[in-house]
Amino acid sequence: MNDENNGSQARWPVVPRLNPDLPLSPYRVLDLTDEKGLLCGRMLGDLGADVIQVEPPDGNPARKFGPFYADKPGPDGSLYWWAFSNNKRSITLNLESRQGRDILQSLVKTADFVIESFAPGHMDSLGIGYAALSGINPGLIMTSITPFGQTGPYSRHAASDMVCMAMGGHMFMTGDPDRPPVRIGFPQAYLLGASAAAAASLVALWHKETAGEGQHIDVSIQEAVVLCMLGARPAWDANKVIWRRAGNLRVGFSLASGQQMMWPCQDGYVTFLVFGGMTGAQTNKALVEWMSGEGMADDFLKSIDWASLDMARTTEEFHRRIEALIGRFFLAKTKRELYDGAIRRGIMLCPVASVQDILEDRQLAARGFWQKVEHPELGTGITYPGAFARLSETPIEIRRRPPLVGENNEEVYVGEMGISRENLVILRESGAL
Repeated sequence: MNDENNGSQARWPVVPRLNPDLPLSPYRVLDLTDEKGLLCGRMLGDLGADVIQVEPPDGNPARKFGPFYADKPGPDGSLYWWAFSNNKRSITLNLESRQGRDILQSLVKTADFVIESFAPGHMDSLGIGYAALSGINPGLIMTSITPFGQTGPYSRHAASDMVCMAMGGHMFMTGDPDRPPVRIGFPQAYLLGASAAAAASLVALWHKETAGEGQHIDVSIQEAVVLCMLGARPAWDANKVIWRRAGNLRVGFSLASGQQMMWPCQDGYVTFLVFGGMTGAQTNKALVEWMSGEGMADDFLKSIDWASLDMARTTEEFHRRIEALIGRFFLAKTKRELYDGAIRRGIMLCPVASVQDILEDRQLAARGFWQKVEHPELGTGITYPGAFARLSETPIEIRRRPPLVGENNEEVYVGEMGISRENLVILRESGAL
């Protein structure tokens, strides 16, 4: 392609940022990821970067994930896509075509970051790996997000979110002891990897600003999961205890028994943990006094000297006996009654919030957490979770709803790269877009 077709001049015009005061407003991100890395681009976009989601001509694979808005499957109605694609623009580009790769190389000239989640070696095989792209833009930060990283015996293995949770060790400790391991209900491994990628990208940006050079970031999702298991390793080092699946019990406080953490009540569940130390003595005593005031604590429970309780020496019989009494007390009350009563008495207890509870939560409402985002094509606004952090001088917010497939093709290719509309049609018909 010639310069007229692919816009390969040194630095083609860039549209003004929507909010030039945001932390990353001077920077541009090319997001080539699928579901493994979408959150990384979302986080950089929330901080003000101009994030261009580069999608295959038929759209990002994550657009096929349900649930769908109004239960109508389609590439522009995936709620999964909506959750991780705010503050992005979308262009379509076929990287398997020579013309598509030429256009990407032109885009890279104006980019500060490239995020990708292809299998290791795939972009190199297309001639658009880090070595090739950094030759075009030496300051480029390229972040690669893969299940097992770029090197090692597993590096070429494909893996689902559940496989990454299993290989990272998390599933070994999740579930009931007499049943097979389970994963957390909503996929988490990809989100952990993408969050690590966003943090690493910002560290690399600092290096670029101070040293003047970009670099290649290798993110292993497996390693991101392992890093969330930090408590399991010290448990072995300190007590020679291997944490295993314990169902509804907390392990590690007592060497003889686990402690119940989740308790049913009239309308759901609450969390409460009996443990030792001065903090435990205060919260345990306050609960017993509350129970006693309502005639639901027996002499055994009232006789316990919580201040001198040594959790390392407690027995399973001890815990099961007091848990039976506490369990009956909790079953007699609602989540709200237990939570409000615990707050008044200084008891470490909290309700297990359902989705409905979260939507109606007074704390989130008081902080203005929820943000209404207009979807003109739907003729309505949709309520979204808000910013992942609050910055006092440069507040972040959702500035763009998730883009439709290729919604910004003309804006980027014609308006910014200078490709004529005629050539845009030719590129589309040739399969490059």
